[in-house]
Amino acid sequence: MPGQLISAKLDVVLGNDITTPVAVREFEKAGFDRLFDPDRITIVLDHFVPNKDIKAAEQSRLCREFARAHGIRHFYDVGQMGIEHALLPEKGIVTAGDCIIGADSHTCTYGALGAFSTGVGSTDMAAGMATGTAWFKVPSAIQVRLKGKLPDNCSGKDVILTLIGRIGVDGALYKSIEFSGEGICGLSMDDRFCICNMAVEAGAKNGIFPVDERTMAYMEGRTERPPVIYAPDEDAEYDEIIELDLSAVVPVAACPHLPENIRPVSELHHIRVDQVVIGSCTNGRLEDMEAAYKVLRGRRVAEGVRCIIIPATMDIVKKCVQRGWYTAFLDAGAVVSTPTCGPCLGGYMGVLAAKERCLSTTNRNFVGRMGHVESEVYLASPLTAAATALTGYITEYREDFE
Repeated sequence: MPGQLISAKLDVVLGNDITTPVAVREFEKAGFDRLFDPDRITIVLDHFVPNKDIKAAEQSRLCREFARAHGIRHFYDVGQMGIEHALLPEKGIVTAGDCIIGADSHTCTYGALGAFSTGVGSTDMAAGMATGTAWFKVPSAIQVRLKGKLPDNCSGKDVILTLIGRIGVDGALYKSIEFSGEGICGLSMDDRFCICNMAVEAGAKNGIFPVDERTMAYMEGRTERPPVIYAPDEDAEYDEIIELDLSAVVPVAACPHLPENIRPVSELHHIRVDQVVIGSCTNGRLEDMEAAYKVLRGRRVAEGVRCIIIPATMDIVKKCVQRGWYTAFLDAGAVVSTPTCGPCLGGYMGVLAAKERCLSTTNRNFVGRMGHVESEVYLASPLTAAATALTGYITEYREDFE
């Protein structure tokens, strides 16, 4: 029942190079000396790796030593790591029916696989690593019924931004956003990962999709554990039911300084940008790279625009190289980075100066999110971002870009 306090067994506990050191100190302070199951702990060094400075190096060293001391098999460092929320599904570490906590707010990404996954603090991560359990208050739910099919110039990013624009950044506060409806069948797995990733930007505890044939095909031969499929009860109660017609979605952008500040891209053509970022745990997957390639190939980034492209995992980097996309990005005047969260949180590899403006495929555009407090961040899809890089102004993708 909503509001009930429960203790749940955990299938996966996740940390990164920023949150794991805090969890390790809490773990040791509490007197713990062993993990409940080393194979259920995953540590991904992705925020400031390769290390950007001495502090980042010290944080990563602590993670490396902890992983080595406790025999953590799922430890991902330079050369193997990727952006955590793209890497875990790719590696098959998470699967349908899992209960997952991660010391990162965008852990809700794995709801795309039909898992319950949510972000927690580093103290909860420490307790989870030691006991294999976590306390939760059962959230109430909002059902989002999807119908229709997305236009060709839209993606999952436009869907979730449209939804957040409708309900606001606190519209699903501590609630579960449950996606349903015949419109789901037209959404790729990358679309679903993107949508669940940003459920937290509406305040949600988690976002979750039903497991269908596309989900099963994605997990087949990939996941470490067999999937467990859950479905809502026929008499399930919802705080709210929202109808969303995918065919009516248009390319949108979140304007400064909240993800709910949504405007159609067609209304923003007058806004010039200094930087474009295509990547992150929201939009650094293979389909996102393909979208960027489709727009940028054979063209040049506008003068005065810095275009930064960040594939989310090393496997995606490799596929970009094999398919010639990497070279096309370089020929277009973009720079391609090793997987990192860096610019999303204003860490490195794309920090903004005062008065600079960025169009980004990341998930947050709060004041100072990507650098100086007087900078501005607009959030949009990879198609919109790549088109913007070509013109220097916020621009929606059109067929003549192909």
